Amino acid sequence: MESITPLLTKADEMQNKTNLNSAELGKLWASYVGNTLSKGVLSYFSQHVTDETIKTIVQKALKTSDDFINEIRNIFEKEEIPIPIGITDGDVNKNAPRLFKDEFYLHYLKYAAKAGLSIYSTAIPLMLRKDVRDFINYCTETTVDLLTTLNEALLQKGVLKKPPLIPYPEKIDFVNKHYYFSGFIGKIRPLHALEIAYLHDAVENNVTSKALLTGFSQVAQNKQVKDLFIRGKDLTMMHIENCMKKLHNNDLPSHSLLDDLVEPSTIPPFSDKLMLMHKIDMFTMKIRTYANAMSLNGRRDIGGMYVKFLMDITLYLEDASNIMINEGWMEQPPQAVSREELYAKSKKNK
Repeated sequence: MESITPLLTKADEMQNKTNLNSAELGKLWASYVGNTLSKGVLSYFSQHVTDETIKTIVQKALKTSDDFINEIRNIFEKEEIPIPIGITDGDVNKNAPRLFKDEFYLHYLKYAAKAGLSIYSTAIPLMLRKDVRDFINYCTETTVDLLTTLNEALLQKGVLKKPPLIPYPEKIDFVNKHYYFSGFIGKIRPLHALEIAYLHDAVENNVTSKALLTGFSQVAQNKQVKDLFIRGKDLTMMHIENCMKKLHNNDLPSHSLLDDLVEPSTIPPFSDKLMLMHKIDMFTMKIRTYANAMSLNGRRDIGGMYVKFLMDITLYLEDASNIMINEGWMEQPPQAVSREELYAKSKKNK
């Protein structure tokens, strides 16, 4: 009987000879553009970091983004796929004054790495070609390693806000009261562990997002972009306050704001295109995290809160995307064939 290893090898060889499927193409395309963005931001951060520990982490993250970009470019060139533009050196002014303090870089990298991990981890079941599968696995492992390093550095510097502690259960229990799902009126049960975890995560993400929006709103040149960043900052603060309130109502602590880590500079280190693309990227991550939180939530009041958050984010992203389109900044991802356009074209040729 033929062993499994040769069978897997033959399958891999066959898959490597096939075209990229839509999932592989889409994930690689999004990863390429996202890492050009990371490279641009981190290349600036690396010019303005004095803490040696943080500097080492920033430079490691910068090299990782560069490695990812080069690997995807190699795959695209092999497949004769146009290389996306993404973010270029022209979108970054490395000589601009410092916009954030060193500590912020750790919070920012954790925020960005979580966004990257959400893309890579969901890609794993869809990657069939061995070269792409191996690459996505490498991206996942590298990002997990970076997050571990970041948590250790934040802990070492005494600025890691851990998820709240709750008592261990003393026995196995079952839900036997229908008020388990309530939250608006009547008796309201305490938050369960996963509800706490996602509320904590939402606050942690949003305090970093708000600080980033504060800095971006100071240096944006286009009035529409600046106004959008200010609106995003207010929206993010509202989300922070709502999540904090849920935690505080259960006598649980929450993450503090990071706005004090933003310097008062008004000289832009980044183009408006880079900053707007960045916030679109990060606000889409909020959709993923809020949706995950909803799926594991039991209380109606918290579920309703996340629904409102998703509506807020969707409207914000639409307005941000419209600016990107109007300015000619939004690259179109790979898409399926439009049969209607083909039909119309064939009629003209007759």
